Amino acid sequence: MHWHKRLAVAGVAGAVALTASACAGGQVRGAGGTPGPGESAAATGGAAPKQNDATFVYSPNLGVVTDWDPATSYSNEIVAMSNIYEGLTRYNAETKKPEPRLATEWTSAKDGKEWTFKLRQGVKFHSGKPMDAEAAKKAIERTIKMNGGPAYIWSAVDTIEAVDPATLKFTLKYATPLDLVASAGYAAYIYDVDGVDKDGKKDGGTGPYTIDQWQKGKETELTLKAYEGYWGGWKPDQYKKVAFRVTPQLTTAWQLLQRGEVNFVQRLNPQLFEQAGMTEGVQVKQTPSFQNLLVLFNTESGPAKSAAVRQALQLAIDYDGLAAALKGAGVKSSGLVPQGLLGHVSGMEPKQDLAKAQELLQSAGYGPDNEELKLKLTYAQGDDDQKLLVTLLSSALKNVNVAVEAKPMAWEAQWDQGKKKGQDIFVMYWYPDYADAYSWFLNVFRSKDQPEFNLSYLKDAGIDKAIDSLPELTATDQLKADQVYSELQKKIIEEKAAVAVPYVQTYQRALTADVKGYVDNPAYPNVVFFYNLSR
Repeated sequence: MHWHKRLAVAGVAGAVALTASACAGGQVRGAGGTPGPGESAAATGGAAPKQNDATFVYSPNLGVVTDWDPATSYSNEIVAMSNIYEGLTRYNAETKKPEPRLATEWTSAKDGKEWTFKLRQGVKFHSGKPMDAEAAKKAIERTIKMNGGPAYIWSAVDTIEAVDPATLKFTLKYATPLDLVASAGYAAYIYDVDGVDKDGKKDGGTGPYTIDQWQKGKETELTLKAYEGYWGGWKPDQYKKVAFRVTPQLTTAWQLLQRGEVNFVQRLNPQLFEQAGMTEGVQVKQTPSFQNLLVLFNTESGPAKSAAVRQALQLAIDYDGLAAALKGAGVKSSGLVPQGLLGHVSGMEPKQDLAKAQELLQSAGYGPDNEELKLKLTYAQGDDDQKLLVTLLSSALKNVNVAVEAKPMAWEAQWDQGKKKGQDIFVMYWYPDYADAYSWFLNVFRSKDQPEFNLSYLKDAGIDKAIDSLPELTATDQLKADQVYSELQKKIIEEKAAVAVPYVQTYQRALTADVKGYVDNPAYPNVVFFYNLSR
């Protein structure tokens, strides 16, 4: 599933895969522990709840949880965590602004360097403790101190003060849109610091759902149940229970949906999505996303260390053929930043040029008249879109004497191998931690001594300096920030050839027809806010 992250960043990833992310198949920051292709509930010991027990069943293609700590979580578990935990704000994709969650209102002063949030009264953590300013302060300070993958979102914070039980005041080192930061899908959770449990036995959230049972590696990996003391209250037609049933094979997920054994399939291939749109008892939803596919090249070692080889690989991808084959499930990218976010650049759509690719390979000592170039590529298990990219690329490269050894992997295994620099090409999704382009640059392309999501292993001091200037520029001079984003994309894609960006996903979901109230929010990739649904 960017799923991220940071996964992304789970990076998804997370995703969120993702995802998130991140994140492998559907998300960048993804998880392992999934049953293999063709395995069933019986094989893995899971049992899928039926729809008639008022359980909403979500069918991801990869495992869900890699990290239960709300401070450091940066991967596929965003799909569950977003229903267990809440932040001060939540991004509204329609208004393009943060809206109240645990904070009911907020103000900024001193040119964006001071922020005051008024907290919702009467909210209790799942542990039973009251959620007040002191508890919120402790949660954010713990997240900052833990300094996990997503904690960078609070980097502008100098001090936090609990002015009174209902008032939280932030003093910043530099101007930052803190209401937007507080809506992040990772690291922005307010939680009971004593309620964190690494084994998923309990949680310290305030959200509408709490952990029922977690069985890593089982088909029905995770179930959630309604938190009866939720501040929003409950109505009879809402789903009181949620199950995540891991189904690596899309065709299996589609069959389960048709039989009503699952309610939501996060991704179908174009053929199945078209079929779903004509199937009785099934509804489909299509939404533009902030999630794009990254093809990262190893700039540090192996054959791709050569810039000419990396440029040839960029030119070998059949971008138009891929976009056509996706049949609406993706649109060609222009740069790293998807449309709808500050920093998007038009006119950078990539094009295939096999003649130029062959010329570049020959300049590097490869090509038809030389020894065969062998490249190792990893991508997400169960993701037909990534598989299509890999098939088209392998076919094109074969014509110029390049053999691609492509390996589909569960996210956790792929990510572990990537962190050990074990491949020439790493395919994953990326999406932002909040509705801002910064995370692509900070997480994926800023220098790291130990790679996390910087899986091209790019190291460039000038690029690092420009990336570091982005948060303050975004808050104080958006025109200049836009210019820096544009320059960075040209350097990373064109000059350094560290990445190819084939397409931005269009989310295509399939649900059972009886589900009401589903709205996709691209700021929270692959997340279903179950509380908003009815049946």
